[in-house]
Amino acid sequence: MPDQSISSHDTRPHHIPSRSHRRLGRHLIDNHAIQGTDLLRALVLQRHQNAPLGHILISQGLANQDQVLDALSQQHGLQRVDLSDLTPNIRLLNRKPAQFWLRHRAIPWKCSGSQLIIAIAHPEHLDTLKNALHGSFDSIRPVLASEEQIVTFLTAHLRKDLALRANTRIPMQDSSRHLHQTNSSLAVIVMLPVLIGATVFAPRVMFTAMCALSLLALSLFVGLKTFGFVTHLAQRKRSDSILTPNITPRGIRRLPRISMLVPLYHESEISKALLRRLKRLTYPRSLLEVILVLEEHDKITRTALTKATLPQWVKIIEVPQCGTLTTKPRAMNYALDFCHGDIIGVWDAEDAPARGQLEQVARRFESAGADVACLQGVLDYYNPRTNWLSRCFTLEYASWFRIVLPGIARLGLVIPLGGTTLFVKRDALDQLGGWDAHNVTEDADLGVRLYRAGYRTEMIETATHEEANCQPWPWIRQRSRWLKGFMVTYLVHMRRPKMLLAQLGVKRFLGFQAFFLGSVGQFLLAPFLWSFWLILLGLPHPSAALLPAGVLFGAALLLVTFELLGIGIAITAAFASNRRSLALWAPTLIFYFPLGAIAAYKALRELIWQPFFWDKTTHGHSGAEPSTQPALHSSHQ
Repeated sequence: MPDQSISSHDTRPHHIPSRSHRRLGRHLIDNHAIQGTDLLRALVLQRHQNAPLGHILISQGLANQDQVLDALSQQHGLQRVDLSDLTPNIRLLNRKPAQFWLRHRAIPWKCSGSQLIIAIAHPEHLDTLKNALHGSFDSIRPVLASEEQIVTFLTAHLRKDLALRANTRIPMQDSSRHLHQTNSSLAVIVMLPVLIGATVFAPRVMFTAMCALSLLALSLFVGLKTFGFVTHLAQRKRSDSILTPNITPRGIRRLPRISMLVPLYHESEISKALLRRLKRLTYPRSLLEVILVLEEHDKITRTALTKATLPQWVKIIEVPQCGTLTTKPRAMNYALDFCHGDIIGVWDAEDAPARGQLEQVARRFESAGADVACLQGVLDYYNPRTNWLSRCFTLEYASWFRIVLPGIARLGLVIPLGGTTLFVKRDALDQLGGWDAHNVTEDADLGVRLYRAGYRTEMIETATHEEANCQPWPWIRQRSRWLKGFMVTYLVHMRRPKMLLAQLGVKRFLGFQAFFLGSVGQFLLAPFLWSFWLILLGLPHPSAALLPAGVLFGAALLLVTFELLGIGIAITAAFASNRRSLALWAPTLIFYFPLGAIAAYKALRELIWQPFFWDKTTHGHSGAEPSTQPALHSSHQ
């Protein structure tokens, strides 16, 4: 049994005990904790997995935590301690940031003479901890405690510090929180009277200028899509796709540990379905941890989860309230220090990932270049047949994730991440400081920051199926959050345009402009675009007195060309996603995208008065389950 305390008058030598030459497995066998066959089985697994032997034994049910801790204590010559009644030493804890102790799974217990007695959970990482403590504590004496007790203790006493850190994890100059402390909103408010005045005194000129801007914004975005589409078609002909999920690279090392973050908020309907989908994953359980991230005041989700039995590899992290900010990136920032993984991934509450998705991610990272820090998977929907809106939504996502984004990736342009089914190397994420807690499209922002830091994102053809918004108002609310986030991300990164140009290069800088200006501008200025349909209907255009008829007709013809191109991409995407029947609905997209204009004006209003408001997407409107959908196992998986 572990000792309850350590005397400050301990007379044992004040140096780190020498470690036994006997291996952990031998100690477990001698303690009659496991059989020789159990050890052989665990050692075979360890040859292919980047995980400690004790962790593999526990995850496979071959030993329990107490048995492994006893064996570790014997192997390393460390005293076991019980932290259940430990009183925190605030002075010692404050010598290092809260996330430091949590990351190293260590607690500074007390000083004994000139030594620091420190409780650790992983003695195999002791040398790393000693190096990290050099300069703060140069003489330490380790004792052994369970990781569960260490994490519980640190969470109980340092949760406020961790929550505050989650709010401000990335520097101010890289964060959108500066919008709250600058005159960005005031500048927009000042511009409005100017625009109104110009409209009153020169309405026709103002209208014509807005029409030109609307066509320019649409041209930017369609141009980006066209480059991606052409690149996709050219790559298909060469049969040398960037998406090669089934190729196992030579010399693959051990599979890495992966931590998947699943932020949940007010999810009363999704919890049981989510657990059923997660249990279908085939990745080794000893290398997988799924962290369900909840807000501490979210009684709805907590109540739903109490009705489910969680496997050992699924954990719940509750994020303490700190101010009024309640966003997905803040929750993920808080949970990041609890993760063990070398790769950090994100799934949404309604996601249904492919069974072998994580194996594909591990293989792809193994074969990718050192500058590839992120993989973005394909997002798809499992309820396209619910109604017309869900069909169009599915076509839009298929066009973007199966046609345009892969083409953009091949061109080496900045990839705006999709918020889910993205996987980031832990080292790169730590270097960037995590996510911007104040940005409502933290995914797009992270995608840009990765490229600015010299990293790349690649697409990987593994699909995660979500629930498509199939009701108009929830669709508008979700899209307004995305558009507001695009506005915020653009304002943040364009604070220093010369620096952005230098970091991205000309090609990526232009791609950045095309995506963010094009995606937002085409919806904000959509009413002016619609005016060109008057020409095709034989009606007079308001700008006819200022522009030649040929120019106006050419603009209308360009608009028609863009619409036909979008329909062509959607049809191609329907076949690429093995949903051929959806191709029949592609022409109706012309009636689908006007909903984005309503969302854009909602986003603009919130940008001025509620820049950090997170308009929650509600799930559970569709009764479809991914296991019942034939398209779940498409030809691309």
